[in-house]
Amino acid sequence: MEFGSIEREIYVEAAPELVYDVVSSPEHLREWWPDDIELDPAPGGAGRMTFGRAGDPDAVVVPMTVVDAERPHRFSFRWAYEEGEVASSTNSYLATFEITPSGTGTLLRLTEIGFRERGWEAAVLEERYQQNVVGWAYYLPRLVSYAEGLVSPR
Repeated sequence: MEFGSIEREIYVEAAPELVYDVVSSPEHLREWWPDDIELDPAPGGAGRMTFGRAGDPDAVVVPMTVVDAERPHRFSFRWAYEEGEVASSTNSYLATFEITPSGTGTLLRLTEIGFRERGWEAAVLEERYQQNVVGWAYYLPRLVSYAEGLVSPR
C-alpha cells in the first residue's frame, strides 16, 4: 500500500451551496466533525479544531489553515501541524473537498494528502494513514446525515 492519499466520494442530497457551507463554516463543521472549531474560512485564514472537551487534558487541539475557498466548488485546508508553525507540504495534511452538482444533489469528493511528505518511518506512516482512513469513514457519513437533515429536518 502506498499511504500517499485518501480519496472518497459521497453523494449528498443537498444543493452544492449548502454542502460548501457544511464543509467550510465553523457552525456547520462542529456538527459533524470536531467538537469545536474556530476558523476564518477564507484563503489564508487560520483556525483550530478541538476534538474532545475544551480544557480537558485529553482534548486534542489541531491548527489549520485554509488554502482554497472557491464557493461552491472547492474548499481545502492544511491541518495537523505543530502549533506555532506555518503549515506546509512537509508538516501537515492537505484536505480538499471538491463539490459538483449531481442530479438533485451533490457529489462530494474528499482527497487528503501529506502522509509520505512528513518523513515518518514506515510504521508511523502506516499508523497515521490508517487513523485518518478510519476517521474519514466515521465522519463523512455524519456529514451526509447532517447536510441532508438541514434540507429535510427529521
